[in-house]
Amino acid sequence: MNVSSLEKYITEAALEVFAAMIFIDITPGEPLTGRDDTIDSSLTSMIGLAGDLRGVLAVHCPEGAATGITGAMLGVDLDEIDEDVKDAIGEIANIVAGGLKTALLSEGTEIELAIPTTAVGKSIRTSGFTGASRFIIPFTTPAGNFGIELRYVTS
Repeated sequence: MNVSSLEKYITEAALEVFAAMIFIDITPGEPLTGRDDTIDSSLTSMIGLAGDLRGVLAVHCPEGAATGITGAMLGVDLDEIDEDVKDAIGEIANIVAGGLKTALLSEGTEIELAIPTTAVGKSIRTSGFTGASRFIIPFTTPAGNFGIELRYVTS
């Protein structure tokens, strides 16, 4: 398991969920790896990872992207973060983490997933796992930009 494989698995899972469930095009950008790299976020949905790969996978969305993505997913217009938006972005995080889990299992790496947790607020930042590796894959959509972060340690 190497960083480029992890980035690839997460990107592929995100592309698949957006094509199959949300029906909007997303374009991945170059992964950000610096400690201070962030994505503007009003809503963050996180999935804890345990096993051979420990850490957290997080989907970070500004309000406009979160409501736009959810609106496309549900076929409605939304103008604020509500329970549907929290649930939808949490489900995206869950599906992407599931895609990562499946891809890693094919390499013999086993991980378990926690239940999604969503935080709403201004300028959300996640932290934890001193010494952990970290990257964020930025995505561009017609609804706005968002990012998927993986902060992890391996066994």
